[in-house]
Amino acid sequence: MSSIRGFFKKHRLWVAFVAVLTPLLLLIGLQYVWLVKLAKLSAVANQAALTNYVQAIGSEVRYFYQSRAERALNIPASLFTQRQLDKVARHWRTKPVEGVRQLFLVDFTQDRFGNFLSYDSRRQRLITPLASEESLAIIAACQPFQIMSYYQRSLEVTSLSVDERNPDFRIILNPITDDASTVVGVAGMIVDGDYLKEVLLPAIIKKSIPKFFPDSAQSEMAVTVSDGSGRRVLATRDHFEPGDEVSANIPFIFKNWTVELHSPPLLPKQLARTSFAFNMSVALLLAVGLLGGIILALRAANRAMILSEMKSDFVSNVSHELRTPLASIRVFAELLKLGRVQSLAKAREYGETIEAESRRLSRLIDNILDFSRIETGRKTYRFAPTDLRDVVESTLKTFDVHLRHGGFRIAIEGVSAALPLVDVDSDAISQALHNLLDNAVKYSGDSREIVVRLSRESDAVVLAVSDRGIGIPREEQEKIFDRFHRVSTGLVHDVKGSGLGLSLVHHIVEVHGGKITVDSEPGKGSTFSIRLPLDRGPSPEAASDGPAPEAPGSSKVAPAGLVTGAPDTGSGAAGHATPGGVAHRGSPAG
Repeated sequence: MSSIRGFFKKHRLWVAFVAVLTPLLLLIGLQYVWLVKLAKLSAVANQAALTNYVQAIGSEVRYFYQSRAERALNIPASLFTQRQLDKVARHWRTKPVEGVRQLFLVDFTQDRFGNFLSYDSRRQRLITPLASEESLAIIAACQPFQIMSYYQRSLEVTSLSVDERNPDFRIILNPITDDASTVVGVAGMIVDGDYLKEVLLPAIIKKSIPKFFPDSAQSEMAVTVSDGSGRRVLATRDHFEPGDEVSANIPFIFKNWTVELHSPPLLPKQLARTSFAFNMSVALLLAVGLLGGIILALRAANRAMILSEMKSDFVSNVSHELRTPLASIRVFAELLKLGRVQSLAKAREYGETIEAESRRLSRLIDNILDFSRIETGRKTYRFAPTDLRDVVESTLKTFDVHLRHGGFRIAIEGVSAALPLVDVDSDAISQALHNLLDNAVKYSGDSREIVVRLSRESDAVVLAVSDRGIGIPREEQEKIFDRFHRVSTGLVHDVKGSGLGLSLVHHIVEVHGGKITVDSEPGKGSTFSIRLPLDRGPSPEAASDGPAPEAPGSSKVAPAGLVTGAPDTGSGAAGHATPGGVAHRGSPAG
């Protein structure tokens, strides 16, 4: 259970990210499936809209002729039985019927075979029609009712009927029955086909298209009407691209005429794909935006937790670092106060220890204060031509007591050779060297040998500190100069540190226009090399708060910028312990 908690604590950002990403991906997947189905349904719905449209045209034609036939042909039976058919002529005269070529009556009350009368619209009265194809068509259409009347058969249900046996004379009939349901006459009309194709259909098509299709699709549609022989009698467009076609016959009358709707071949699918692409793009953009916000929130939360842990570690480590020299100072000071020192040599030894621990304490406090100044941009440096050999020797002298107490031996190489002066801040370089030496002491493990090397490489002077301690894993070497970072392996849990030493070294070297590198291998030690250019050039950083006092020989002052650098981390190597002290290789003992 503890291992699981440790895993979640270590990878909490990824766990939270996966916890949020999983339902989001599931939501996008469901959205994708739904949009695919919607695209298919949209294509089906579009096809249904095409079908509904052509059916609507047929329904409009049917309504037009049915409504006019019912109004014009609904004649009371009493007008036949009472011989008042002239009133029918007056009715037709006052209420003319559109789209009709001829109105007529057949009276079975006067003649058992029927008295055929047609309405003369010019003379506005009923007349006996002359023999013609039209008259033959009327006789043929009325023959079933003539037979029923002749044999006195009852017609229980009366309704409009259509006779289209002769395509040139399409007739609508309304049988007239008396109270005994006997057919006493027939009222009818011959429909005008030219009116249908030239007036009625164009008007219905123009009125119906906006109800079924958006403006963007109307211009792409084409409607054609073909008669029973397949001859095209109407087309809304002269030329159109063959594509999806939907057709339906006109009901009630002109039933062998076909209305066809032609849409571009890709219009329904294109509309469905466009809708799918738009909706999916919106969903993905929203998901990306949401995911980005979640990532930023998780990163901020993770950063806050990391900073909280770093703060706790920093306070704990610095407290330990401060207590160690303070405890030594207190112990030796009390011994001196109580007069328990038996000899002058012992008193000097205690005083020397107190001084060394005080310097150590001052270095630690200086590191913290310098870090604060660097963070706020108030850190300044005073550059002057300096012999790095003097800086190295003075730094080692202040470090000598600490080395002797730990049993360390430092070998110095290259100080006998003449080196050019370097334009540096000697205090800052001394602080950097001190931090590297302190780092080497902490992480030397069982080894007690440290090497400080000075050399010249073309246009730069190199100051290197080597140990034979525990070393640094390769994956950690890029992080060791980050502030508060401490290597998570080796002696890190046994050795306390503020996590600021290497960060300050990195910053100091950068301000001097130099470069610091590390060459390390776990178990074999580490070498930190500071490369300082002989020609530093102008400082890349702006001046800070006001001018600083001029140092002898130079008045160059450069402020520190914000640190992106790092903590104390291990460096070291395995080896044999040697007596404490400093040995100069190739030069007189210092």
